[in-house]
Amino acid sequence: MVPNVLSIAGSDPSGGAGIQADLKAFSALGAYGMTVITALTAQNTRGVTGVRVIEPDFVAAQIDAVFADVRVDAVKIGMVATAEIANAIADRLRQHGARNIVLDPVMVAKSGDRLLREDAVAAVRERLVPLASVITPNLPEAAVLLGAAEPATLEDMRRTVRALHGLGSTWVLLKGGHLAGGDSTDLLFDGAAITELPAARIATRNTHGTGCTLSAAIAALLPRHDMAGAVRRAKTYLTGAIAAADLLTVGSGHGPVHHFHAVWREGS
Repeated sequence: MVPNVLSIAGSDPSGGAGIQADLKAFSALGAYGMTVITALTAQNTRGVTGVRVIEPDFVAAQIDAVFADVRVDAVKIGMVATAEIANAIADRLRQHGARNIVLDPVMVAKSGDRLLREDAVAAVRERLVPLASVITPNLPEAAVLLGAAEPATLEDMRRTVRALHGLGSTWVLLKGGHLAGGDSTDLLFDGAAITELPAARIATRNTHGTGCTLSAAIAALLPRHDMAGAVRRAKTYLTGAIAAADLLTVGSGHGPVHHFHAVWREGS
């Protein structure tokens, strides 16, 4: 059975991040994608020039419309923008008994532009994190969620992933891409054991939407795999998408990863 997976996130008109990246990842991994839009952005590979936030009631209405008609096997939450939207999402997902919820606490775009208002951090932490099957913060996002210093070493990450689990999600995937060095190690924690997931860094500037893509891939895979299996497969998929990113020629800044690297054939 093809899983139906819902992305609740912002829109990226350049196609590399947000709901556009999520839909590509869902499709590449054999899931049927649906979207609830929380914000419209004016952005490209070089930066964000504008944001228009959707009214919380209409975000809720979009969620209700999907759940009223479609079996939803997993949900990915990305950019929520405001506390009011975060609260609306939490209320509706709880009401509908949503499962396999993957929360990517999107706060800052690859260009450095902020995508989450200050008042929304507490709402994400208190309302959305406890609903999540897994949260997927990077190191700066983890620091904001905990109100602590950003981890600078793998040992710091081990302490941080335990603290993040205390916020209430079932699993935590702490991404180590911001650490210095030639390797990028992520930590997966279920409250009992920490699993290290190392990966070699790939030399490319085309990493726009990597966080969106990884969390979407996990959501696409969760209906058919346990958490550890879904995360490992999602990381393998993303690594391939980054490795093939330079085959694309999209924009002059941080270009997108190649979501369909295993599907498209050069010259076909």
